[in-house]
Amino acid sequence: MAEDTFISHLMELRDRLIRALLAIAAVTAVLTIWPGIGGVYDVLAEPMIRSLPEGTRMIATGVVSPIFVPLKVTILAAFMIALPYVLYQVWAFVAPGLYEHEKRIGLPLVIGSTVLFLLGVAYSYFVVFRLVFHAIHTFAPQAITPAPDIEAYLNFVITMFLAFGITFEIPLVQLVLVRTGAVTVDKLKDVRPFVIVGAFVMAAIVTPPDVLSQLLLAVPMCLLYELGILAARFVKTKAEEEGEYHPPEPEMQRELDKIEAQEKKDSA
Repeated sequence: MAEDTFISHLMELRDRLIRALLAIAAVTAVLTIWPGIGGVYDVLAEPMIRSLPEGTRMIATGVVSPIFVPLKVTILAAFMIALPYVLYQVWAFVAPGLYEHEKRIGLPLVIGSTVLFLLGVAYSYFVVFRLVFHAIHTFAPQAITPAPDIEAYLNFVITMFLAFGITFEIPLVQLVLVRTGAVTVDKLKDVRPFVIVGAFVMAAIVTPPDVLSQLLLAVPMCLLYELGILAARFVKTKAEEEGEYHPPEPEMQRELDKIEAQEKKDSA
């Protein structure tokens, strides 16, 4: 019976993964038709193109780079567009095993992490790229003709998107740590100096070797950390909530009935 339940969970997981992949594939197909893989890459490369001298274009040093790099960008864009649906499939797989009060916490966590990550990506694209590229080409020697490679640019963009997307998750991580009782608000305040130093060290490692891009990452990290401390003051720890919360009998009975019905279905 336990083996049948495990297999049913695997089948459910398979179905959810297939649905998520089909959604990404469908969005990729739509973007390939309109605006086309070239159009999607042009949108991504717009901050770089705008900062280049007039008449200068990006180059492709690989044989298949003019096709495969824009295709990678299109798939990346499709994933970000389909991300809410992908996360819904993850939630739909996990949610049946949670109590109602756990669902009330889990769903905002999924939505919040998605929104914060996309905000980090947007901040990187609309603010950081424009300022950094403009500064680099403004102070570059006149004897140098910039000709960025499209694949190197894609790798740079992915690195920056991940760096800023993860950075914007800091307040959510703090809330989870306080909620689970791993740390306290006072502890977060005590380690603030180390976090500030770590933010600048991390920014120096991840970003290009210029002061502006490092500041554009390190300063938001520090501000988001302070925002997390402020928000964590209003979060109850799990131990505090368990001391106050008692699942109502109807909820417990519904969960037991659901488990019993699932076992009967699996055994049949």
